[in-house]
Amino acid sequence: MVDESTGTPERSGVKSSLRTLEILELLASDDQRRTITAIARELGSPKSSVHSIVHTMADRGWLQVSADGTRYGLGIRSLLAGTSYIETDDVVTLTRGTLDTVAERTGETVHLGRLDGADVVYLAKRESVHPLRLYSAVGRRLPAHATALGKALLAQLEPSAVDALLGPGPLRALTPATITDRAQLDDELASVRATGLAHDRGENSAGISCFAVPIGRAGSLNAISCSLPDARLTDSHRDEIVAALVDGAREAGSLLGRFGA
Repeated sequence: MVDESTGTPERSGVKSSLRTLEILELLASDDQRRTITAIARELGSPKSSVHSIVHTMADRGWLQVSADGTRYGLGIRSLLAGTSYIETDDVVTLTRGTLDTVAERTGETVHLGRLDGADVVYLAKRESVHPLRLYSAVGRRLPAHATALGKALLAQLEPSAVDALLGPGPLRALTPATITDRAQLDDELASVRATGLAHDRGENSAGISCFAVPIGRAGSLNAISCSLPDARLTDSHRDEIVAALVDGAREAGSLLGRFGA
């Protein structure tokens, strides 16, 4: 076969491998299971080739089929691969103590996040001691512009790099408070660059505030955050949270630099 876009011969193995990865990435993008028809449509791929790959992935445990046998989601081997990534990631390993300390000092939910394209991904979490807390999970992916973690990391990039990641036009809203205007986001990121602190004011989850600071040198892809319900956000508690985050980021950055992570 020949790739019509380049005129060069296609390697069927490489094409199948790419399609397999595209299927994994699609099913990992949200919590929705999909039919083979829907997968083929969203990927713009022939249903016949998607059909055979999906069945092979399900047979090997990478995908799981619904009880009615029509819809597919990630399987247990996908979970094992993701867990292995978390357990062997140097930044996750080296910042464990820092996350514990920030959580103990604040009593609130603490996350380690990493920028991945235009999204931020939770790599580690410490739960709040309070019954009323933010719902989140390790591995969750959210638009960077709508989170304190994401804004802390986008601010580490040059404006041209932010433009390339987010593209033109309005941004997706997760709540009525989400910043969707690019000019307003640019102003917000300029403020984050000046202060070193990002603030999410109910932009990801209504009624939840979050503060975040980047870890390490300029251009860092990792940050730590602290989230809490607005009902617990007093001026004094805010100062405690910011101080804990700044101290934690300094400690973690020093440790990562020492080990070259």
